Amino acid sequence: MKSVVGVLYGWIGIFVVMILASVILTLLLRFTSLGESTLEMATLFISFIALFTGGLIAGLKAKHKGILIGTITSLLFTFVVFCYRFLGLQAGFSVVELVNHSAYLLLAIIGAIIGVNLSSEEESA
Repeated sequence: MKSVVGVLYGWIGIFVVMILASVILTLLLRFTSLGESTLEMATLFISFIALFTGGLIAGLKAKHKGILIGTITSLLFTFVVFCYRFLGLQAGFSVVELVNHSAYLLLAIIGAIIGVNLSSEEESA
């Protein structure tokens, strides 16, 4: 049960970071002279931060099995993005997107491992 709660909190963390970043990027596009093409790397970097943060939160809540928790969190995110692209846009993943989602997987796993280790230190203190 802790694993499910951890993954749920990780998902909430991912979406909160994504929503906040979307608002900030939208405001930057609206009120500055930045173009959409200049924000491509920023959105990728923000996605990396979001998945790492989601993995970290999931690991903190689950308090065990960091690799498994990070994997589930990331794969569920990838599944939702794939469903959106496939069903909503009639497009699959390109090679670049597969590489990006592989990086998301690694970052969520690393975040969950760190989260599990941070939560075990809190219990012993």
